[in-house]
Amino acid sequence: MTNLNLSSSGSLFQQVLIEGDYSPHFFAYYYKQWNNYNMSYHQHNSTEIMYLISGSCIVDVRPSSGGEERVRLKRGELIILDANVPHRLIVEEGAPCRMLNVEFGFMEYRGVAPSVGKLAREETALAEMLQLPFSSLVMPDPEEIYHVLKGLVLELDQSGGKGGSMVDLLFCELLLRLSRLRQEQLHTSQQPSQLYVRRSIEFLHQNYDQNIQVKDIAAAVNLHPGYLHRIFKSHTGRTLSDYLNMLRMEKAKMLLGQSDIPIAEIADYVGISSRQYFHLLFKKYADCTPVEFRNSIERHAWSYEEYDFQ
Repeated sequence: MTNLNLSSSGSLFQQVLIEGDYSPHFFAYYYKQWNNYNMSYHQHNSTEIMYLISGSCIVDVRPSSGGEERVRLKRGELIILDANVPHRLIVEEGAPCRMLNVEFGFMEYRGVAPSVGKLAREETALAEMLQLPFSSLVMPDPEEIYHVLKGLVLELDQSGGKGGSMVDLLFCELLLRLSRLRQEQLHTSQQPSQLYVRRSIEFLHQNYDQNIQVKDIAAAVNLHPGYLHRIFKSHTGRTLSDYLNMLRMEKAKMLLGQSDIPIAEIADYVGISSRQYFHLLFKKYADCTPVEFRNSIERHAWSYEEYDFQ
C-alpha cells in the first residue's frame, strides 16, 4: 500500500485515496451559534464542511488560483473547503447563524467500513468528485446531507472522537451523498428543470399514500403548477397524475403479492379513498383485477412448491 503522510493527508484530492485504502480521521466536529463575529483568515490541514442550520453568514475564500471569493451562505446550504485553503467567517451584527462543522483528513485503513478507495472504485460519482479539485464548493442541501452530518457528529461525540463502525459508515454515506449531489449540481446547471422533476418524483414516492394533488407537489418544489406539469411531462413522458397512479398501482402489486393485507384495505394503503376507483385504476394499469392478480401470484407460488416437492 502506498504510504499516506498524515502531515499532508487532509485534502480530498489525492490520487492515493482512490488507488489505496484509507479511513477518515476527524480533527474537529461541533455545533456553534455565531453572532456579530469577524474571523481572521486562517487555514488548516484538513477538509472542512460548514453547514448552515439557520440564519446567514459570509465565507471569504482565497483559492490557490489567487484573488478572493465571497460566498453568502443561507439556511440549508453547505460549503466544503479543501485543506490548506485560507478562509474566514463573517457573521453580521443582528443576523446570528447556527452552524454544524466537521473537519477531517485521512489515515491508514482500519478495516471497519469500506475504505474511501473502495467506495470510489465502485461509485462513479465519488470517483469523479475526487478527481475534480476545488478550493471551495457551495451546495444546497435537499435535506439529505444534514441528517447524515448530524448523526456523524453525535456519534463522534458519544465515542469521544475515537470513531468506530457507525462513524465510518456514516462518513461513507456522507461522501456518497455529497458526490451524488455534486454530480446532480453539475448536470442540472445545464438542465435545471431536471432537478425539479427529480424532487417531484421524490415527493411522490414519500407521499403516495396521502391525498395529494398537482398543486401540493408544485408547492413542495416551489414551482407554478402549470410549469411543473409541462416540464414533468417533457422529461418523463407522463403527467404528474399518471405517474402518481402508476406508482400507487406498483405499490398495490407489491402489497397484493407480498402481504396478507385484505384486498379491500389496500386502496387505503396506496392513498385512494374510493375502493371502486382503486379497482378501476388497477385494471387499467395491470390489465387484471386485484383479485385476479393475487390469485395468479398464489397459483405461481403453488406451482413452485409442487416442483420443489417433486
